[in-house]
Amino acid sequence: MNTTPSSPLQSISTTASDLPRSDKDQPAVDATKPLPAAGERALVLGGGGSTGNAWLIGVIAGLFDAGLDVTTSDLTIGTSAGSTAAAQIAGATPTQLLAAILASDPRQPTGPVGSDRGRVPVRPVADHLERISKIIASAEDAVDMRRRMGAAALEMDAASDGSWQTQWRATVASRLPSQRWPQRTVLITAVNAHTGEPVVFDRHSGIDLADAVAASCASGLPYRIGDNRYIDGGYRSNSENADLAAGYRRVLVLSPFGGRSLAPVDWGMHLAAQVDELRARGSRVETIFPDSNSEHMFGANAMDLALRPPAARAGYDQGRALAVQLAEFWR
Repeated sequence: MNTTPSSPLQSISTTASDLPRSDKDQPAVDATKPLPAAGERALVLGGGGSTGNAWLIGVIAGLFDAGLDVTTSDLTIGTSAGSTAAAQIAGATPTQLLAAILASDPRQPTGPVGSDRGRVPVRPVADHLERISKIIASAEDAVDMRRRMGAAALEMDAASDGSWQTQWRATVASRLPSQRWPQRTVLITAVNAHTGEPVVFDRHSGIDLADAVAASCASGLPYRIGDNRYIDGGYRSNSENADLAAGYRRVLVLSPFGGRSLAPVDWGMHLAAQVDELRARGSRVETIFPDSNSEHMFGANAMDLALRPPAARAGYDQGRALAVQLAEFWR
């Protein structure tokens, strides 16, 4: 954690209101620039795959059980796995969410353990990371990168039969304790696959919460909402998109990827650059990253379902350990 101040999950029955909308154009907040904001506390939940989501819930539950409830923030920003966590904490207590992860029976077999204590990467994840790295290496800048990511996703979508869309939405919806947007401000990031433009969904965007989360988590094939298709919100700026918290006095960032980015530093997409900018504008910012004993559960191993319970426990221990230190900052 950076301490320098400067600044019960359950399946949900599907109703007619839960089905994908057919509106031709779904409104979305323009996020090409930071949104105007003014408030006290912002919680930023970064992307990090299945294990990242479990770690986020673990940290929040650890803080909660130690007496610090960060789910009541004035603003919550969720990206990819963080968008799922942002929607989950709006519909259930952190304790309930943690218990569901720890009680889960992973259906995915555990991969072999490597000599460095980490698991041998799941092949599809490793291939996905390699593909992303190649696109980034060929891009001129962040704008060009987003366009290329969108084009690649649309190309894969053209080769698919489209059945994954319904399946993916059902999977996302089953993870959410509530299908309703919370009244507190929650921003969920994505990128328009057709144009490469960043977008941010909120309760005023006219789309269902499950659709917003499904779009933000679409790291491979693009997710369709109306006539538009969207890809992972981590391509917007980085896996955290902490810049959207500009104007908030206290910003707490939880980053499963430890603030790292595959993009070149000079693109300004690394979390450190956004933290510096927030502090320069008067925000106090604290960051929480996975500790060195749990780093192997993220990155290439981020979709290993067998690692969700240990990732949640690791996050929980960190949250409990940091609660007292964070109390003065947050309250």
